Amino acid sequence: MYRSPYEAYPYLSSKPEDLRCDFELMTDELASMTGLLRGYVQQLDVPEQPALTEELAKICELIYHVNPTTRTKLTVTEEEIAWLLERVNAMNELTYEENRPFVLPMGTICSSYAHILRAKAKDIVRLLYRMDYGGKKIDPQLYDVVNLLSGYFFMLALYLNQLENGEEVPFVSRNYSI
Repeated sequence: MYRSPYEAYPYLSSKPEDLRCDFELMTDELASMTGLLRGYVQQLDVPEQPALTEELAKICELIYHVNPTTRTKLTVTEEEIAWLLERVNAMNELTYEENRPFVLPMGTICSSYAHILRAKAKDIVRLLYRMDYGGKKIDPQLYDVVNLLSGYFFMLALYLNQLENGEEVPFVSRNYSI
């Protein structure tokens, strides 16, 4: 099998059943898109903009600490996990509505990017399960961190729509009763 001398990342030619490189590429994409969202948030004209910009930089760094975890070890701390949970809960309180309906993933540009990041984080969780089922031992806290990242981006999407007066469009499934 040919291996390019210009390989963009040393593990790209790993065997297909070795999903560690896939995990690293997906977390790299998540971090890169978080950086893009941060750039959009920097342009917002709301009092919360500086704090959110700083927070997204911290989230981006946290994702990069997650990145090599399946090849090395989890270095995200208990304090960082607690902080992430606190941020999810804080945004939930700020956006709380009794009987909040399921909403379509739309609204402002920033909110829409946050929804994409939420979905990307869920893809990563699914990949972790594939790895685990395939025999690769996954640290349980890694599941927690990535699931919390998905929750963070969901709450951030709602919060950004609230800050920017974005439209929340309820969705009622024809397949599932709520």
